[in-house]
Amino acid sequence: MSMLEVKNLKKVYTTRFGGNKVTALQNVNLTVERGEYVAIMGESGSGKTTLLNILATLDKPTEGEVILEGKSMQAMKEKFLAKFRRESLGFVFQEFNLLDNFSVRDNIYLPLVLAGCTPQEMETRIRPIADKLGITPLLEKFPYEISGGQKQRVAVARAIITEPEMVLADEPTGALDSRSTDELLNQFAAINKDGQTILMVTHSIKAASTAGRVLFIKDGIVYHQIYRGNETNSEFYRRISDSLTALMGSGLRAVNE
Repeated sequence: MSMLEVKNLKKVYTTRFGGNKVTALQNVNLTVERGEYVAIMGESGSGKTTLLNILATLDKPTEGEVILEGKSMQAMKEKFLAKFRRESLGFVFQEFNLLDNFSVRDNIYLPLVLAGCTPQEMETRIRPIADKLGITPLLEKFPYEISGGQKQRVAVARAIITEPEMVLADEPTGALDSRSTDELLNQFAAINKDGQTILMVTHSIKAASTAGRVLFIKDGIVYHQIYRGNETNSEFYRRISDSLTALMGSGLRAVNE
């Protein structure tokens, strides 16, 4: 059984004025296996962020179903969804979403505090993660005292400290310079190598080229997907670029066709 299953997903929004309907996603089907690193690419407005929000249970589909670890998200009540998000999903956002009046340590602890963990358990969990991400010297600093790249590593630590089933990343390199981007992508590769499942929405071919599979979305439809296989990042980069060029020119057929 796949870790994540998306079945016949459709999302239709009704505009506030005029009552016009806009279809953001239509007939989306995909699966993600445990330990996969999957990137989702597409132009602005293609539906990729809508898909991520539905997978994060922050939005609900108009039709279709999302199943994670055999559990249907649509069958859960809101209080269980909140618990599910807290325990089973980790989030990494483009703008970091750190609290400036909390230390780095307390920002990372926040999901554990909400889960009712003891101080001893929190300390036990943070040590290996902080060491792996190279942020141990930063733990007593505040977000406004550290760089953008360091903030994003703190955000990754916060996302994985609950030992979630899956990490969802929304344009995680969008606010970073090239050096910080490289550092973050290396960290993603490392935690994926340790078995963490990652699903990342990105505009960046460079970021996508570190994943094991790339899904391409256009007009709310999953048009195409490619697997890395044994390719290097550079080789995969070129194939992603070629696929994007074909996608923009409608030279690819939808996966669901």
